[in-house]
Amino acid sequence: MPEGAEAFEKPLVRGPVSAPDAQGRPRRVTRRFPLFTRDTARPEGGGRAAPGDAPAPARQWPMLAVLGLVALGLLLTALDVFRVGCILIGAALLVGAALRWLLPGVGMLAVRSRFTDIVTYGVLGAAIVLLALMAQPGPWLQIPFLKDTLHFTVSN
Repeated sequence: MPEGAEAFEKPLVRGPVSAPDAQGRPRRVTRRFPLFTRDTARPEGGGRAAPGDAPAPARQWPMLAVLGLVALGLLLTALDVFRVGCILIGAALLVGAALRWLLPGVGMLAVRSRFTDIVTYGVLGAAIVLLALMAQPGPWLQIPFLKDTLHFTVSN
């Protein structure tokens, strides 16, 4: 064995130890925050959705599916099918929440923790769908107590 090779096998570290550095040696940690952030942790589920040897679009299919539905919803909205387009945009976010919940790896669809992503996608998707259903003129969904709640606004 070359001289100094034993140092890599059994490092002597006193105190708490964090993850190994680039050479595989454990680092000492302090309780102070670093002056500069050098890297960030990948969100759970942020790995590839397909194997690494698959082409790039296949590795990110969950994100591309959600973006495709949003693009179709925006196209329908631009073509003056406002309500259906907005419902499709909200449904795309709900699909994103379902994918984030069901799949272990969703690629770039994972932005924060799994719980935060599911709640964010779900609440925003449900709000967009609800607002699209209640949009004037001729809403598809009427909430009876809404007019009483907003009685100070301008009516007819």
